[in-house]
Amino acid sequence: MPRTPDLPDLDGGYSLRPVSKAILPMVIDAYTEDPESAKAALPWLSSEEDITRQLSDMLHDLEHLSNADRVHFWSIHDQEHTFIGLIGLGDEMQLVHSNYNLGYWVRKGFRNRRIASNAVDAVLDWLDSRESVFRVEITVHPRNEAGLITAERICHRWNGQIIDEFIGIEINGKTVPHKIHVVDLPKV
Repeated sequence: MPRTPDLPDLDGGYSLRPVSKAILPMVIDAYTEDPESAKAALPWLSSEEDITRQLSDMLHDLEHLSNADRVHFWSIHDQEHTFIGLIGLGDEMQLVHSNYNLGYWVRKGFRNRRIASNAVDAVLDWLDSRESVFRVEITVHPRNEAGLITAERICHRWNGQIIDEFIGIEINGKTVPHKIHVVDLPKV
């Protein structure tokens, strides 16, 4: 079972490194800078609980689970090693035959530079290179217009499909409708 690998550098000199607990201070800084977008990307975060503990637990779990091929998450950094965001393949799927769900979070000051788009392609290229069949979901809240556009572009590049129906996802005790986009690999 493959561990989460280092991936080739992205255009612009951005790097994808397997997530580790060592980035916790940088993740906390990014959360503090823009808590609303962090909560949109990580909707299970609860304002009622200690954010540092929740983020620490998340990084610990992601690092541990990446060794078992259950999830694969990377931190995105620039050439000065500044933390730009996270991207990953998670294990909380909505559809029966899916293998992973794809999610990402890019800090406010680094958006609209194609970093997320290039990171998605790098992750899907790696998954495609494994020469197995995978189904990857991308779930997006219907009011997240930028997220919907990005997911549609991913589907276009990777011959994915958009599921017409909304899927209810449980977040902090509430069912929230989401659009699901699906990419099947290998790419045809």
